[in-house]
Amino acid sequence: MNLEQLAEEEFRKEEEEQRIVSGEGSAISTSVSFTGEVPVDLGHPFYDVARHGIIQIAGDDNYGRKLIIFSCCRMPPSHQLNHQKLLGYMKYTLDQYVESDYILVYLHHGLRSSNKPSLSWLQSAYKEFDRKYKKNLKALYVVHPTNFIRILWNIFKPIISHKFGKKVTYVNYLSDLQEHVNFDQLIIPSEVIRHDEKLRALQKGGLPRPAKTPPPRPPLPHQQFGVSLQYLQDKANGEQIPLVMRQTVSFLKQKALRTEGLFRRSASVSVVKEIQKQYNLGKVITFEEYGDEHIPAVILKTFLRELPQPLLTTQLYDQIQSIIAIESSLRVARCREIVQKLPEHNYIVVKYLICFLNIVSQESIFNKMTPSNLACVFGVNLIWPSKGPATLNALPPINMFTELLIEYYRQIFNCRILRNEMLP
Repeated sequence: MNLEQLAEEEFRKEEEEQRIVSGEGSAISTSVSFTGEVPVDLGHPFYDVARHGIIQIAGDDNYGRKLIIFSCCRMPPSHQLNHQKLLGYMKYTLDQYVESDYILVYLHHGLRSSNKPSLSWLQSAYKEFDRKYKKNLKALYVVHPTNFIRILWNIFKPIISHKFGKKVTYVNYLSDLQEHVNFDQLIIPSEVIRHDEKLRALQKGGLPRPAKTPPPRPPLPHQQFGVSLQYLQDKANGEQIPLVMRQTVSFLKQKALRTEGLFRRSASVSVVKEIQKQYNLGKVITFEEYGDEHIPAVILKTFLRELPQPLLTTQLYDQIQSIIAIESSLRVARCREIVQKLPEHNYIVVKYLICFLNIVSQESIFNKMTPSNLACVFGVNLIWPSKGPATLNALPPINMFTELLIEYYRQIFNCRILRNEMLP
């Protein structure tokens, strides 16, 4: 029996086991339910693929890398889905993000004989994703791997580069993902969550129990990450601009304005974690020692993303979402109206940050970071909905609003004079 036959045999065994575990008898449901937003409108050439929600964008992880989720359980039966068109939609989606670092999370549960693409399609798909797609892929997490997956790996080994192979990590349970990515950002289908609970129950020999969330720890005396602006201000004797922002912005203005791809590249995760730890312990950080301008850039994004409440506040989320419906000639004025509604402290910090991003954009001939590019990076770090990550449909207005703030900084922010305002 060759590897391909072995893979098919293993797949059939796993499918039968799933029937038994799920109590499905001899029939397997092939219906696909998806209640999230469709990222393209009805007339889009990929609408018939996108409507299933197989591919989802889940914002950025803790280190500024875009999270892209592929859910097998949302794949309809093969006769209802053109797999070549699915490949086209995958490339169409990735094309929007591959210029920056990104992560793929592959949710294997739900792959059935009825919806499984052929092995030849998988081989051609891998070859289709050339260096452009693989270069900035930082990790591929395969969730709930089975023997079928491991046999597939052996089939593909001859065409998979060693460098790409090192990016693949098997994840047996959803909770294990928390070691690698910001789990709260992930869009996990309910079918996958139930499957995960059953696997854990089988492992422990009991009934599934909901995961317990440990009580929040009190912040350290010098905590900088994961605490509110008010907490930071109180601890800093009224200093309006948080320490992490002041130090990263100061370094980047002096040393990195012409660094190509500033804010679009990730940095060593271990180094970023260590710097966060040092900040939280009140230690002095000297970015010159690290010899990498992308490290303070990632630290700045991480700081914003770990605020308990977004800098632009969840109260303004719906108003920011509506910017796309405003006539283009009126959008700058509308942005001014929206930021005027920010609490005074938030306004000062936002103004400080946007002023800096405006300065970065003025060097775009060197750093390639136009207001539009900066908006794509910072938008999701400035505003997010009160529950869950922003959907793919929500990103265009967020990015548009952020781009307008950066490009028209003076018109939008010079209209309001505040006591003790700290300018960059």
